[in-house]
Amino acid sequence: MYKGYITDIEGIKIGHAQNFDAGTGVTVLIPPRGNTASVEVRGGGPGTRETDLLNPINTVSEVSALVLSGGSSYGLSASVGVVEELEKDGIGFKLPSGVIVPIVSQAILYDLDYKESKIRPDAKMGKEAYENANFDENRQGIIGAGTGATVGKAMGEDFLMKSGLGSATIEVGDLKVSAIVALNAMGDIFDDENGKQIAGIYKDNKFIPTIDVLCDLYKKNQIDKKNSLNTTIGIVASNGKFSKTELRKIAGMAHNGYARAIRPVHTMLDGDTIFSLATNKVKADINLVGALSAKVMARAIANAIYYSKIEDSGEFI
Repeated sequence: MYKGYITDIEGIKIGHAQNFDAGTGVTVLIPPRGNTASVEVRGGGPGTRETDLLNPINTVSEVSALVLSGGSSYGLSASVGVVEELEKDGIGFKLPSGVIVPIVSQAILYDLDYKESKIRPDAKMGKEAYENANFDENRQGIIGAGTGATVGKAMGEDFLMKSGLGSATIEVGDLKVSAIVALNAMGDIFDDENGKQIAGIYKDNKFIPTIDVLCDLYKKNQIDKKNSLNTTIGIVASNGKFSKTELRKIAGMAHNGYARAIRPVHTMLDGDTIFSLATNKVKADINLVGALSAKVMARAIANAIYYSKIEDSGEFI
């Protein structure tokens, strides 16, 4: 397991809410005021809210909250509860009229097939996650947006593995770079730094490479029948000082962490999305932070698997 949690970045709060029986949940990140944020979406099937606003050519640079959730497009309702609570707390973009508009960006993953498809994250669950947000949160595994996450789905549900939410931090002097991710991928999962596969399609006590399965389906003219719906969603954050344009580049570099740890990734049935956030406290180099963002994201992905195991037995649940 890799050390650290995204709340290592001073001023960041994290809150989770979930329904374990239904197998879905929400994770809410509340950043300090004066932050800057951007995003990059690379998967072919994304589900998002307020991501266009984080494009460097558009107006707002600061977010009030970032939300990760299950529930597919239904889960976008979770942000409604977050917005309502932020408004009560007076947090958001102040219009000339004096009205406060909270800026809440969100990405969702597909977990409707995991347990109960009729129960999804909603405004009430989003509100609960917001109210649970604190500076000391450090839970990983089957929690929040990772509650219904699974991996290794190319051969169907009989051979997939459970995953969840993972986080990690890297520190270089005063600089801190962290990631948090809800890992819900079709592909195989690797601990990149240790050079080993840690999850994926599991059959007859061994891993079956996803690419081999896809090649076999293609040869049989059955590849269109592989219709697993996935999406890995995450956030990289640092205490460095960055513009929205620079953070767009950092988000793009952080996707290299996805590529190192998930194989294949960014398919047409993934909605892979990474938000990037800066709290603007210390001078930092974009190349270093971008490289560290990829590294720490790959670590967080590994932790999403490690923490989703039952510690005393090593079995997936």
